[in-house]
Amino acid sequence: MEAAKSNPLGTKPVGSLLRQFAVPSIIAMLVSSLYNMVDQFFIGRSVGMLGNAATNVAFPLSITCTAVSLLCGVGGAANFNLSMGAGKEERAEKFAGTAITMMVVIGAVLCIAVRCFLEPMMYVFGATDEILDYALTYTGITSLGFPFLILSTGGSNLIRADGSPKFSMACTLVGAVINTVLDPLFIFGFDMGMAGAAWATVIGQAVSAILVIWYLTRFKTVKLTRTSLGLRPEFCIAVLSLGMAPFFNQMAMMVVQIVMNNVLTYYGGQSAYGSEIPLACAGIIAKVNMLYFSIVIGISQGLQPIISYNYGAGNYKRVRETYKKAITAAFLISLAAFAAFQLFPRQIISIFGSGSEEYFRFAEQYFRIFLFFTFLNELQPITANFFTSIGKATRGIFLSLTRQIIFLLPLILILPMFMGIDGVMYSAPVADFMAALLAGAFITVEFRNMKKAEA
Repeated sequence: MEAAKSNPLGTKPVGSLLRQFAVPSIIAMLVSSLYNMVDQFFIGRSVGMLGNAATNVAFPLSITCTAVSLLCGVGGAANFNLSMGAGKEERAEKFAGTAITMMVVIGAVLCIAVRCFLEPMMYVFGATDEILDYALTYTGITSLGFPFLILSTGGSNLIRADGSPKFSMACTLVGAVINTVLDPLFIFGFDMGMAGAAWATVIGQAVSAILVIWYLTRFKTVKLTRTSLGLRPEFCIAVLSLGMAPFFNQMAMMVVQIVMNNVLTYYGGQSAYGSEIPLACAGIIAKVNMLYFSIVIGISQGLQPIISYNYGAGNYKRVRETYKKAITAAFLISLAAFAAFQLFPRQIISIFGSGSEEYFRFAEQYFRIFLFFTFLNELQPITANFFTSIGKATRGIFLSLTRQIIFLLPLILILPMFMGIDGVMYSAPVADFMAALLAGAFITVEFRNMKKAEA
C-alpha cells in the first residue's frame, strides 16, 4: 500500500481521476471513429450510395486494426499499471516495450496480408459486382495505413497509462483534423473520388503515429530502452492475456459485420429494397452507432489505469467506486443516444447524402429496431474491461464475446430465415438485452467477492 500513498492513482478523488483519464480517452475514441465518419460523409456527397456501400464492405478491416490496437495497447497498459501499483517498475518497463514491438510487427503483417488477398477479401466481406471497384480502390490504399493506425491507437493506451491522457488525445486529434481537411481537398479539389478519401485517411494516421513514437521515446514513469522492446514469451503472453477481452470484442464485431453484410445482401435482394440499399444503410448506421460507442469505450479505457493500479495495491473500495461512477456516466450518455436514434433517424441518415424514399424508410426502421436497447449497451463493454483491468482475463474475454458471438451472430443467421430482412433488425435488441443481463450478474458477484476479501 506504500506505493498507493505516493501515486495520485491511489490518492486523488476518483471522480476527478475518472474525468482526467476518461475525457481525453473519449475525445480520442470519438476522433478515431470520425476517420470513417468523415470519409462516409464526403464519399456519400461525391460518389453516392455505392461509395457508402463500399466503405461498409471495407469496414471489417478497420475493426480488425482497432482490435489489434486494443490487444496490444490495453494488454500492455493493464500489465504496466498492475506492475506499477505493485511497485515492480522494471517489469512495467518491459511490458510497455513488448506491447510497442507487437503493434509494429502485427501491423506490418496485416498490411501485407490484406494487399495479397484484397479482391477475395472484398467478396467475402459482402461486395457485389457494382460495389467491387470502389471497395478495391478504397481498401487498397487504406491498407497502407494499417501499421500507422495500430501504433497510434494502441500507443495511446500506453501514453494514458504513463499519466498523459491529454497528449494521448492530441495524437489522435491531430490526425483526424488532417484527414478532415484533406478529404474535401482530395475528393473535390483534385477530383480523386474514393482514392482521395483513402489517401487523406492514411496521411492523418501516419502523422498520429509519428506523434506517438515521439512520446514513447520520452516516457515519464519509466525509461524505455532498446532492451525493453524485445519480444520475450513471458511478457507477450501476459500482454495477450489481458488484451484478449477488448480484442475479442472488436473481432466479434468484425465477424458479425461480415456475416451481416452477406445476410443483408442476400435477403435484401429478395425484398423490395434490393441488395444495395440495406448494405449502404447498415454501413452508415453502424458508424453512427460507433460514434456513440466510442464514448462508452473511452470511459472504459479511462477507468483502466485507476482500477488496475488500485486493484494491484489492494484498495478494493476505490476499485468499486471507479466502476460505479463510470457506469453511471455511460448510462446517461447511452440514454441520450437512444433518444436520438429513436426520434431523429431520418435527419441523421440525411447527413450522409440523398436517396430514394425506400432508402430512407429502411434506414428509419433499422435505426429504431436494431438500436432499441442502446441505453443498456454500456454494461457489457465496461464490465468486460473491468475484469481485464483487475487481471481476470478469462471473465473479460467471455463477457466480450457474449453480445456479438454468443447471442447476436446466431440470431442474425436464424431470424431472417423466418422474418426475411426484418430478422436482422430484431436480432440486435435481443442480443443487447441478454448481454447486459449477464454483465450485471458477473459484476454483482465480483463486488461481493471483493467485500468478502476486505472483511
